[in-house]
Amino acid sequence: MASSSAVHGTTPRDEVPYTLDEPAPKVLGFWDQSAFWANLGVSLFAFSGAYTVLAPDENGAPTLSIAAGIVAMIVGTVIGGLMLGLSAVPGARTGQPAMVLLRGLFGARLSYAPTVLNVAQLVGWGTFELIVIADAARALHDGVPRWAYVVAAGVLTTALTIRPLGSVRLLRRYVTVAVLVALVYFYVQLLREPLPDLTEGSWGGFWIGADAALAVSISWVPVAADYTRHARTARGAFGAAAVGYSVTQIVAYVLGLLALALVAGDSTKVFDPFLHVTLGAVVFAVFVLREADQSFANVYSTAVSIQNLVPRADRRVLTVALGAGTTGLALVLNIGDYAGFLSLIGSVFVPMLGVLAADFFLGRGRRGWDVSRTAPARWSMIAAWTVGFAAYQLVNPGSVGWWASFWRDAREALAVTPPSWMSASLLSFLVAALVTLLVGRVARFRG
Repeated sequence: MASSSAVHGTTPRDEVPYTLDEPAPKVLGFWDQSAFWANLGVSLFAFSGAYTVLAPDENGAPTLSIAAGIVAMIVGTVIGGLMLGLSAVPGARTGQPAMVLLRGLFGARLSYAPTVLNVAQLVGWGTFELIVIADAARALHDGVPRWAYVVAAGVLTTALTIRPLGSVRLLRRYVTVAVLVALVYFYVQLLREPLPDLTEGSWGGFWIGADAALAVSISWVPVAADYTRHARTARGAFGAAAVGYSVTQIVAYVLGLLALALVAGDSTKVFDPFLHVTLGAVVFAVFVLREADQSFANVYSTAVSIQNLVPRADRRVLTVALGAGTTGLALVLNIGDYAGFLSLIGSVFVPMLGVLAADFFLGRGRRGWDVSRTAPARWSMIAAWTVGFAAYQLVNPGSVGWWASFWRDAREALAVTPPSWMSASLLSFLVAALVTLLVGRVARFRG
Protein backbone atom coordinates (compact mmCIF):
# COMPACT_ATOMS: atom_id res chain seq x y z
CA MET A 1 0.00 0.00 0.00
CA ALA A 2 1.31 3.46 -0.87
CA SER A 3 2.32 5.58 2.08
CA SER A 4 0.32 8.65 3.05
CA SER A 5 3.18 10.97 2.08
CA ALA A 6 3.36 9.37 -1.36
CA VAL A 7 -0.32 9.84 -1.94
CA HIS A 8 -0.69 13.33 -0.52
CA GLY A 9 2.81 14.72 -1.05
CA THR A 10 5.49 15.38 1.55
CA THR A 11 4.48 17.75 4.32
CA PRO A 12 7.06 20.48 5.07
CA ARG A 13 8.77 19.78 8.41
CA ASP A 14 7.65 23.09 9.92
CA GLU A 15 4.05 22.82 8.76
CA VAL A 16 0.86 20.98 9.81
CA PRO A 17 0.74 17.43 8.38
CA TYR A 18 -1.76 16.86 5.62
CA THR A 19 -3.44 13.94 7.38
CA LEU A 20 -3.76 12.57 10.91
CA ASP A 21 -1.47 9.67 9.97
CA GLU A 22 1.55 11.96 10.27
CA PRO A 23 3.01 13.31 13.56
CA ALA A 24 2.53 16.97 14.45
CA PRO A 25 5.76 19.04 14.48
CA LYS A 26 6.49 20.86 17.75
CA VAL A 27 7.60 24.17 16.29
CA LEU A 28 5.55 26.92 17.96
CA GLY A 29 7.29 28.83 20.73
CA PHE A 30 5.64 30.90 23.46
CA TRP A 31 5.67 34.16 21.49
CA ASP A 32 4.27 32.55 18.35
CA GLN A 33 1.34 31.24 20.36
CA SER A 34 0.92 34.42 22.40
CA ALA A 35 0.65 36.50 19.23
CA PHE A 36 -1.86 34.05 17.77
CA TRP A 37 -4.14 34.10 20.82
CA ALA A 38 -3.69 37.83 21.32
CA ASN A 39 -4.90 38.47 17.78
CA LEU A 40 -7.91 36.20 18.31
CA GLY A 41 -8.75 38.23 21.42
CA VAL A 42 -9.17 41.38 19.30
CA SER A 43 -12.26 40.99 17.17
CA LEU A 44 -14.77 43.22 15.47
CA PHE A 45 -17.31 41.24 17.48
CA ALA A 46 -15.80 42.82 20.60
CA PHE A 47 -17.08 46.13 19.22
CA SER A 48 -20.32 45.10 17.51
CA GLY A 49 -21.22 42.63 20.28
CA ALA A 50 -20.06 44.68 23.26
CA TYR A 51 -23.67 45.29 24.26
CA THR A 52 -24.04 41.58 25.14
CA VAL A 53 -22.02 42.07 28.34
CA LEU A 54 -24.54 44.72 29.41
CA ALA A 55 -27.10 41.92 29.90
CA PRO A 56 -29.75 43.37 27.52
CA ASP A 57 -33.37 42.60 28.42
CA GLU A 58 -36.04 41.12 26.13
CA ASN A 59 -36.43 44.49 24.41
CA GLY A 60 -32.69 44.86 23.83
CA ALA A 61 -32.23 47.58 26.46
CA PRO A 62 -29.02 47.30 28.55
CA THR A 63 -29.49 46.15 32.15
CA LEU A 64 -25.99 46.93 33.41
CA SER A 65 -24.25 50.25 33.50
CA ILE A 66 -21.16 50.62 31.32
CA ALA A 67 -18.96 50.43 34.43
CA ALA A 68 -20.71 47.28 35.66
CA GLY A 69 -20.44 45.81 32.17
CA ILE A 70 -16.69 46.44 32.12
CA VAL A 71 -16.23 44.66 35.45
CA ALA A 72 -18.48 41.78 34.38
CA MET A 73 -16.54 41.47 31.13
CA ILE A 74 -13.19 41.39 32.94
CA VAL A 75 -14.37 38.72 35.38
CA GLY A 76 -15.89 36.59 32.62
CA THR A 77 -12.84 36.97 30.38
CA VAL A 78 -10.35 36.02 33.12
CA ILE A 79 -12.34 32.90 34.03
CA GLY A 80 -12.82 32.03 30.37
CA GLY A 81 -9.12 32.60 29.70
CA LEU A 82 -8.16 30.13 32.44
CA MET A 83 -10.54 27.58 30.93
CA LEU A 84 -9.00 28.20 27.52
CA GLY A 85 -5.56 27.64 29.02
CA LEU A 86 -6.70 24.33 30.51
CA SER A 87 -7.99 23.18 27.13
CA ALA A 88 -4.64 24.06 25.55
CA VAL A 89 -2.53 21.73 27.71
CA PRO A 90 -3.77 18.29 26.55
CA GLY A 91 -3.00 19.13 22.93
CA ALA A 92 0.55 20.18 23.83
CA ARG A 93 1.13 17.02 25.86
CA THR A 94 -0.31 14.52 23.39
CA GLY A 95 0.31 16.20 20.03
CA GLN A 96 -3.32 15.55 19.09
CA PRO A 97 -6.00 17.99 17.85
CA ALA A 98 -9.06 18.81 19.94
CA MET A 99 -11.63 16.38 18.56
CA VAL A 100 -9.15 13.49 18.49
CA LEU A 101 -8.54 14.09 22.20
CA LEU A 102 -12.21 13.30 22.74
CA ARG A 103 -11.50 9.71 21.71
CA GLY A 104 -9.69 9.35 25.01
CA LEU A 105 -12.54 11.00 26.89
CA PHE A 106 -15.59 9.37 25.33
CA GLY A 107 -14.21 6.63 23.08
CA ALA A 108 -13.51 6.74 19.35
CA ARG A 109 -17.08 6.30 18.07
CA LEU A 110 -18.71 8.37 20.80
CA SER A 111 -16.35 11.25 19.97
CA TYR A 112 -18.13 11.60 16.63
CA ALA A 113 -21.18 13.28 18.23
CA PRO A 114 -19.33 16.30 19.72
CA THR A 115 -17.22 16.41 16.56
CA VAL A 116 -20.33 16.92 14.43
CA LEU A 117 -21.56 19.61 16.84
CA ASN A 118 -18.19 21.32 16.65
CA VAL A 119 -18.20 21.25 12.85
CA ALA A 120 -21.69 22.80 12.88
CA GLN A 121 -20.70 25.64 15.20
CA LEU A 122 -17.41 26.30 13.38
CA VAL A 123 -19.11 26.52 10.00
CA GLY A 124 -21.58 28.94 11.58
CA TRP A 125 -18.88 31.07 13.18
CA GLY A 126 -16.79 31.02 10.00
CA THR A 127 -19.80 32.25 8.05
CA PHE A 128 -20.53 34.87 10.70
CA GLU A 129 -16.96 36.21 10.53
CA LEU A 130 -17.11 36.67 6.75
CA ILE A 131 -20.34 38.63 7.17
CA VAL A 132 -18.79 40.79 9.92
CA ILE A 133 -15.76 41.52 7.72
CA ALA A 134 -17.96 42.46 4.77
CA ASP A 135 -20.21 44.71 6.88
CA ALA A 136 -17.20 46.46 8.46
CA ALA A 137 -15.59 46.93 5.05
CA ARG A 138 -18.84 48.46 3.78
CA ALA A 139 -18.75 50.87 6.72
CA LEU A 140 -15.30 51.94 5.52
CA HIS A 141 -16.22 52.19 1.86
CA ASP A 142 -19.66 51.38 0.51
CA GLY A 143 -18.73 51.88 -3.14
CA VAL A 144 -18.08 48.14 -3.52
CA PRO A 145 -20.92 45.56 -3.54
CA ARG A 146 -21.25 43.54 -0.35
CA TRP A 147 -20.77 40.26 -2.22
CA ALA A 148 -17.35 41.42 -3.42
CA TYR A 149 -16.19 41.97 0.14
CA VAL A 150 -17.52 38.55 1.17
CA VAL A 151 -15.70 36.83 -1.69
CA ALA A 152 -12.46 38.72 -1.00
CA ALA A 153 -12.63 37.77 2.69
CA GLY A 154 -13.36 34.16 1.76
CA VAL A 155 -10.36 33.99 -0.60
CA LEU A 156 -8.03 35.50 2.02
CA THR A 157 -9.34 33.11 4.67
CA THR A 158 -8.81 30.08 2.44
CA ALA A 159 -5.30 31.20 1.49
CA LEU A 160 -4.31 31.42 5.17
CA THR A 161 -5.46 27.84 5.81
CA ILE A 162 -3.12 26.31 3.21
CA ARG A 163 -0.07 26.93 5.44
CA PRO A 164 -1.61 27.37 8.90
CA LEU A 165 1.60 27.44 10.96
CA GLY A 166 3.09 29.88 8.49
CA SER A 167 0.02 32.04 9.04
CA VAL A 168 0.55 31.91 12.82
CA ARG A 169 4.12 33.14 12.35
CA LEU A 170 2.88 35.86 9.99
CA LEU A 171 0.58 37.12 12.74
CA ARG A 172 3.48 37.32 15.18
CA ARG A 173 5.85 39.12 12.85
CA TYR A 174 3.60 41.73 11.28
CA VAL A 175 -0.06 41.80 12.30
CA THR A 176 0.27 41.92 16.09
CA VAL A 177 2.27 45.17 16.07
CA ALA A 178 -0.22 46.85 13.72
CA VAL A 179 -3.15 45.77 15.92
CA LEU A 180 -1.50 47.09 19.10
CA VAL A 181 -0.81 50.45 17.44
CA ALA A 182 -4.44 50.65 16.28
CA LEU A 183 -5.76 49.85 19.78
CA VAL A 184 -3.60 52.53 21.41
CA TYR A 185 -4.58 55.08 18.76
CA PHE A 186 -8.32 54.55 19.24
CA TYR A 187 -8.04 54.62 23.04
CA VAL A 188 -6.37 58.02 22.82
CA GLN A 189 -9.00 59.30 20.38
CA LEU A 190 -12.11 57.96 22.14
CA LEU A 191 -11.00 59.08 25.61
CA ARG A 192 -10.80 62.62 24.24
CA GLU A 193 -14.52 62.50 23.48
CA PRO A 194 -17.10 63.69 26.07
CA LEU A 195 -18.13 60.38 27.60
CA PRO A 196 -21.48 60.09 29.43
CA ASP A 197 -21.74 58.93 33.04
CA LEU A 198 -20.47 55.34 32.84
CA THR A 199 -22.00 54.45 36.23
CA GLU A 200 -25.55 55.22 35.17
CA GLY A 201 -27.54 51.98 35.37
CA SER A 202 -27.58 48.96 37.65
CA TRP A 203 -25.45 45.95 38.57
CA GLY A 204 -28.40 43.57 38.25
CA GLY A 205 -27.69 40.69 35.89
CA PHE A 206 -23.93 40.93 36.55
CA TRP A 207 -23.32 37.23 35.95
CA ILE A 208 -25.38 37.27 32.78
CA GLY A 209 -22.93 39.83 31.43
CA ALA A 210 -19.95 37.88 32.74
CA ASP A 211 -21.28 34.71 31.12
CA ALA A 212 -21.58 36.55 27.80
CA ALA A 213 -17.88 37.44 27.89
CA LEU A 214 -16.94 34.01 29.17
CA ALA A 215 -18.86 32.40 26.30
CA VAL A 216 -16.71 34.21 23.75
CA SER A 217 -13.56 32.82 25.37
CA ILE A 218 -15.09 29.36 25.66
CA SER A 219 -15.96 29.38 21.96
CA TRP A 220 -12.25 28.72 21.31
CA VAL A 221 -12.01 25.78 23.74
CA PRO A 222 -13.11 23.14 21.18
CA VAL A 223 -10.29 24.18 18.83
CA ALA A 224 -7.42 25.14 21.17
CA ALA A 225 -5.57 21.83 20.86
CA ASP A 226 -5.63 22.14 17.05
CA TYR A 227 -2.88 24.74 17.50
CA THR A 228 -1.27 23.84 20.82
CA ARG A 229 -0.45 20.33 19.57
CA HIS A 230 2.40 22.16 17.81
CA ALA A 231 3.56 23.90 21.01
CA ARG A 232 7.04 23.15 22.29
CA THR A 233 5.92 23.02 25.93
CA ALA A 234 2.61 22.53 27.75
CA ARG A 235 3.44 25.37 30.15
CA GLY A 236 3.96 27.76 27.25
CA ALA A 237 0.70 26.60 25.65
CA PHE A 238 -1.26 27.30 28.86
CA GLY A 239 0.29 30.72 29.46
CA ALA A 240 0.00 31.91 25.87
CA ALA A 241 -3.67 30.93 25.62
CA ALA A 242 -4.77 32.08 29.08
CA VAL A 243 -2.87 35.36 29.22
CA GLY A 244 -2.46 36.30 25.55
CA TYR A 245 -6.15 35.89 24.78
CA SER A 246 -7.54 37.38 28.01
CA VAL A 247 -5.49 40.58 27.93
CA THR A 248 -6.44 41.56 24.41
CA GLN A 249 -10.09 40.57 24.76
CA ILE A 250 -10.36 42.81 27.82
CA VAL A 251 -8.65 45.68 25.99
CA ALA A 252 -10.89 45.24 22.94
CA TYR A 253 -14.14 44.94 24.89
CA VAL A 254 -13.43 48.01 27.02
CA LEU A 255 -12.81 49.94 23.81
CA GLY A 256 -16.05 48.59 22.37
CA LEU A 257 -17.99 49.60 25.49
CA LEU A 258 -16.54 53.12 25.33
CA ALA A 259 -17.64 53.37 21.71
CA LEU A 260 -21.06 52.07 22.71
CA ALA A 261 -21.33 54.74 25.40
CA LEU A 262 -20.58 57.42 22.79
CA VAL A 263 -23.52 56.29 20.62
CA ALA A 264 -25.95 56.04 23.55
CA GLY A 265 -25.96 52.24 23.53
CA ASP A 266 -27.03 51.87 19.89
CA SER A 267 -25.13 48.75 18.80
CA THR A 268 -25.93 49.43 15.12
CA LYS A 269 -23.77 52.58 15.29
CA VAL A 270 -20.89 51.21 17.38
CA PHE A 271 -18.38 51.60 14.51
CA ASP A 272 -19.18 55.33 14.12
CA PRO A 273 -16.88 56.62 16.89
CA PHE A 274 -13.94 54.81 15.28
CA LEU A 275 -14.64 56.13 11.80
CA HIS A 276 -15.32 59.74 12.76
CA VAL A 277 -11.95 60.47 14.40
CA THR A 278 -8.89 61.71 12.49
CA LEU A 279 -7.51 58.90 10.28
CA GLY A 280 -10.18 56.68 11.78
CA ALA A 281 -11.01 54.86 8.55
CA VAL A 282 -7.34 54.13 7.82
CA VAL A 283 -6.60 52.76 11.28
CA PHE A 284 -9.90 50.86 11.49
CA ALA A 285 -8.93 49.08 8.26
CA VAL A 286 -6.29 47.25 10.34
CA PHE A 287 -9.06 45.63 12.39
CA VAL A 288 -11.02 44.74 9.28
CA LEU A 289 -8.06 43.05 7.58
CA ARG A 290 -6.90 41.15 10.67
CA GLU A 291 -10.41 39.83 11.29
CA ALA A 292 -9.45 37.22 8.70
CA ASP A 293 -7.49 35.40 11.41
CA GLN A 294 -10.82 34.65 13.11
CA SER A 295 -12.33 33.17 9.96
CA PHE A 296 -9.04 31.37 9.24
CA ALA A 297 -9.09 29.69 12.66
CA ASN A 298 -12.71 28.62 12.24
CA VAL A 299 -12.25 27.18 8.74
CA TYR A 300 -8.95 25.45 9.52
CA SER A 301 -10.30 23.89 12.74
CA THR A 302 -13.40 22.70 10.89
CA ALA A 303 -11.10 20.75 8.57
CA VAL A 304 -9.11 19.29 11.48
CA SER A 305 -12.37 18.31 13.21
CA ILE A 306 -13.56 16.51 10.09
CA GLN A 307 -10.28 14.58 10.09
CA ASN A 308 -11.40 12.94 13.34
CA LEU A 309 -14.18 11.40 11.24
CA VAL A 310 -12.04 10.81 8.14
CA PRO A 311 -8.39 10.60 9.37
CA ARG A 312 -6.83 10.24 5.91
CA ALA A 313 -8.61 13.23 4.40
CA ASP A 314 -6.17 15.85 3.13
CA ARG A 315 -6.59 19.07 5.14
CA ARG A 316 -5.76 21.19 2.08
CA VAL A 317 -8.69 19.76 0.13
CA LEU A 318 -10.96 20.14 3.14
CA THR A 319 -10.03 23.78 3.81
CA VAL A 320 -10.47 24.82 0.18
CA ALA A 321 -13.90 23.18 0.09
CA LEU A 322 -14.87 24.67 3.45
CA GLY A 323 -13.59 28.12 2.46
CA ALA A 324 -15.77 28.03 -0.63
CA GLY A 325 -18.73 26.70 1.38
CA THR A 326 -18.61 29.35 4.11
CA THR A 327 -18.22 32.05 1.48
CA GLY A 328 -21.35 30.79 -0.26
CA LEU A 329 -23.27 30.70 3.03
CA ALA A 330 -22.15 34.24 3.89
CA LEU A 331 -23.59 35.44 0.60
CA VAL A 332 -27.09 34.11 1.30
CA LEU A 333 -27.63 33.72 5.07
CA ASN A 334 -29.07 36.12 7.61
CA ILE A 335 -26.70 35.36 10.45
CA GLY A 336 -28.93 37.06 13.01
CA ASP A 337 -31.32 34.11 12.82
CA TYR A 338 -28.47 31.73 13.58
CA ALA A 339 -26.83 33.52 16.52
CA GLY A 340 -29.10 31.95 19.15
CA PHE A 341 -28.47 28.47 17.77
CA LEU A 342 -24.71 29.07 17.81
CA SER A 343 -24.94 30.09 21.46
CA LEU A 344 -26.88 26.91 22.20
CA ILE A 345 -24.30 24.69 20.51
CA GLY A 346 -21.48 26.55 22.22
CA SER A 347 -23.01 25.90 25.64
CA VAL A 348 -22.31 22.18 25.31
CA PHE A 349 -18.56 22.78 25.42
CA VAL A 350 -18.40 24.38 28.88
CA PRO A 351 -19.44 21.19 30.73
CA MET A 352 -17.44 19.13 28.25
CA LEU A 353 -14.32 21.03 29.28
CA GLY A 354 -15.20 20.29 32.92
CA VAL A 355 -15.28 16.56 32.12
CA LEU A 356 -12.10 16.72 30.06
CA ALA A 357 -10.13 18.73 32.63
CA ALA A 358 -11.16 16.50 35.54
CA ASP A 359 -10.44 13.25 33.72
CA PHE A 360 -7.24 14.36 31.98
CA PHE A 361 -5.54 16.08 34.93
CA LEU A 362 -7.00 14.13 37.88
CA GLY A 363 -8.32 10.89 36.41
CA ARG A 364 -7.39 8.48 33.64
CA GLY A 365 -5.25 11.07 31.87
CA ARG A 366 -2.54 10.66 34.50
CA ARG A 367 -2.16 6.99 33.53
CA GLY A 368 -2.56 7.28 29.77
CA TRP A 369 -4.86 8.74 27.14
CA ASP A 370 -6.09 6.41 24.40
CA VAL A 371 -6.64 8.45 21.22
CA SER A 372 -6.58 5.50 18.84
CA ARG A 373 -9.36 4.69 16.37
CA THR A 374 -10.30 1.73 18.58
CA ALA A 375 -10.56 3.61 21.89
CA PRO A 376 -13.38 1.96 23.89
CA ALA A 377 -16.64 3.75 24.67
CA ARG A 378 -16.83 5.51 28.04
CA TRP A 379 -20.51 6.08 28.71
CA SER A 380 -19.82 7.32 32.23
CA MET A 381 -18.12 10.39 30.75
CA ILE A 382 -21.11 10.98 28.48
CA ALA A 383 -23.30 10.86 31.61
CA ALA A 384 -21.11 13.42 33.41
CA TRP A 385 -21.21 15.70 30.38
CA THR A 386 -25.01 15.39 30.18
CA VAL A 387 -25.46 16.28 33.86
CA GLY A 388 -23.26 19.35 33.43
CA PHE A 389 -25.13 20.39 30.30
CA ALA A 390 -28.47 20.08 32.12
CA ALA A 391 -27.13 22.26 34.95
CA TYR A 392 -26.20 24.94 32.42
CA GLN A 393 -29.63 24.92 30.77
CA LEU A 394 -31.49 25.07 34.07
CA VAL A 395 -29.67 28.30 34.91
CA ASN A 396 -29.58 29.80 31.43
CA PRO A 397 -31.91 28.18 28.88
CA GLY A 398 -30.86 30.61 26.15
CA SER A 399 -33.01 32.30 23.53
CA VAL A 400 -33.94 29.58 21.02
CA GLY A 401 -37.74 29.50 21.39
CA TRP A 402 -38.70 25.84 21.70
CA TRP A 403 -35.50 24.89 23.51
CA ALA A 404 -35.71 27.73 26.02
CA SER A 405 -39.38 26.93 26.70
CA PHE A 406 -38.56 23.27 27.39
CA TRP A 407 -35.92 24.14 30.00
CA ARG A 408 -38.05 26.83 31.63
CA ASP A 409 -40.81 24.24 32.03
CA ALA A 410 -38.26 21.77 33.42
CA ARG A 411 -37.09 24.41 35.88
CA GLU A 412 -40.65 24.97 37.10
CA ALA A 413 -41.31 21.23 37.37
CA LEU A 414 -38.17 20.77 39.47
CA ALA A 415 -38.92 23.90 41.51
CA VAL A 416 -35.51 25.31 40.63
CA THR A 417 -35.08 29.07 40.92
CA PRO A 418 -31.48 29.99 40.18
CA PRO A 419 -30.34 33.19 41.92
CA SER A 420 -29.40 36.14 39.75
CA TRP A 421 -25.74 35.94 40.81
CA MET A 422 -25.33 32.36 39.58
CA SER A 423 -23.16 31.76 36.50
CA ALA A 424 -24.43 29.00 34.20
CA SER A 425 -20.93 28.47 32.82
CA LEU A 426 -19.21 28.12 36.19
CA LEU A 427 -21.93 25.91 37.62
CA SER A 428 -22.00 23.54 34.64
CA PHE A 429 -18.18 23.32 34.57
CA LEU A 430 -18.00 22.47 38.28
CA VAL A 431 -20.93 20.04 38.21
CA ALA A 432 -19.51 18.18 35.20
CA ALA A 433 -16.04 18.00 36.80
CA LEU A 434 -17.36 16.76 40.15
CA VAL A 435 -19.56 14.08 38.53
CA THR A 436 -16.55 12.98 36.46
CA LEU A 437 -14.39 12.56 39.54
CA LEU A 438 -17.21 10.76 41.36
CA VAL A 439 -17.84 8.19 38.61
CA GLY A 440 -14.10 7.71 38.26
CA ARG A 441 -13.77 6.93 41.96
CA VAL A 442 -16.71 4.52 41.81
CA ALA A 443 -15.13 2.75 38.82
CA ARG A 444 -11.81 2.36 40.66
CA PHE A 445 -13.59 1.07 43.79
CA ARG A 446 -15.43 -1.57 41.77
CA GLY A 447 -12.24 -2.49 39.97
